[in-house]
Amino acid sequence: MTDYVPPKVWTWNKASGGRFAAINRPIAGPTHDKVLPVGKHPLQLYSLGTPNGVKVTVLLEELLAMGHSGAEYDAWLINIGDGSQFGSGFVELNPNSKIPTLADHSTDPVTSVFESASILVYLAEKFGAFLPASGPTRTETINWLFWVQGSAPILGGGFGHFYAYAPAKQEYPIDRYAMEVKRQMDVLDRHLAAHEYLAGGEYTIADMACWPWYGALAMGLLYEAGEFLEVASYTNVRRWTEQIAARPAVQRGRMVNRVFGDPANQLHERHDASDFETRTQDKLLAAAAAEKAAAEKAAE
Repeated sequence: MTDYVPPKVWTWNKASGGRFAAINRPIAGPTHDKVLPVGKHPLQLYSLGTPNGVKVTVLLEELLAMGHSGAEYDAWLINIGDGSQFGSGFVELNPNSKIPTLADHSTDPVTSVFESASILVYLAEKFGAFLPASGPTRTETINWLFWVQGSAPILGGGFGHFYAYAPAKQEYPIDRYAMEVKRQMDVLDRHLAAHEYLAGGEYTIADMACWPWYGALAMGLLYEAGEFLEVASYTNVRRWTEQIAARPAVQRGRMVNRVFGDPANQLHERHDASDFETRTQDKLLAAAAAEKAAAEKAAE
């Protein structure tokens, strides 16, 4: 690797390279006019099934599972790969042009909420669930919520970028970020050795915020880096991961706005609880068709 000497003034004169080069730019604001759709529910979510998006859909599904009917929502797909987050309607709600973004139409004027942690706190306080109103457990929940907001960019934008997305593999940044990600996993593993959930014995928005990132990493699902980072060694993180993954609301939330991975686990948009039932029927039909095809081939 050759040494790079920064110029006196940086200028944007070439693509940055890597997977997201086409949408990276050093300025904010919209690139095109696009009105956002609005569905029938007060809560309108504009998102993608990345770890940050999954945080919010998991909470919404958990709230609905608790009986909070006011948490019904429409989830619209924002494809960040094609620059949908730079449409004028999205930028009006979220000047930072990042998913997820929530619009609450039950208020006048409409309340815009962006940044995943802000959305989690907003919804938890709105419905009085998964975030204690006061006391030590609330403080511990906020501790870990802030922890993941500061730590996950190291995992995604640091390690994930240089290990999986950068146009060329470089030893220094990969080593630098791998070391920090393993330290973060050790922080979690030591803590979860003595606690069922991050805030203690209570499942909170802190778990919902950390699980899509560090749970996926613990199961070897992020960046195909499970062996490289020896994630199987973090046994307490894996126990916590599997415990949360078994929750039906989490399984539903993980499907929403998902456009990658197994097609059977994708629900590109969600506008009603029945959308999951339709998706389940599609899975059963597909499985039956595959079984029939296999039987016919075996009989040949």
